[in-house]
Amino acid sequence: MSPQTSANRWTFGGGLGLGFGSNSSFNLQVSPRVGYKITDQLEGGMIGNVSWQTSDFYKSTMFGIGPFANYYFARSFFVGANLQQYFINSTEKYNNYKYSTDETALYLGGGYMQSMGNNAFMQLGIMYNVLWKENNSIFSTGFVPTVGFVVGL
Repeated sequence: MSPQTSANRWTFGGGLGLGFGSNSSFNLQVSPRVGYKITDQLEGGMIGNVSWQTSDFYKSTMFGIGPFANYYFARSFFVGANLQQYFINSTEKYNNYKYSTDETALYLGGGYMQSMGNNAFMQLGIMYNVLWKENNSIFSTGFVPTVGFVVGL
């Protein structure tokens, strides 16, 4: 690999999620990320996410932010860690009950990268929140499938 200047060690990307379900439920999620290639195989950075959810019964907003690190190998695979601090605000529509909470998640996992040309990749993977507790979490499971795009690798 050729030597890189610090200007072209930056990576940018993220993901976008859209969901529909019963009871008029709708979910939109945006997850931007910015990283820096410490070495050709190791990247660190910050990732955030904003999620808006609504249904016949409630509406909620969730904001998360935190650091991540990915290690790339064989140019097609990665393992990573992502620490997120989430802030959640929810309102029940029928009685206008408002609920706010926060939760910390530490995701560990990995996946596969598909080149899309010009240093752009689609990343497919699965992460597990090692801090997840079944009866004490806003999330229904500790496993999270991931789909995202990154430019600059």
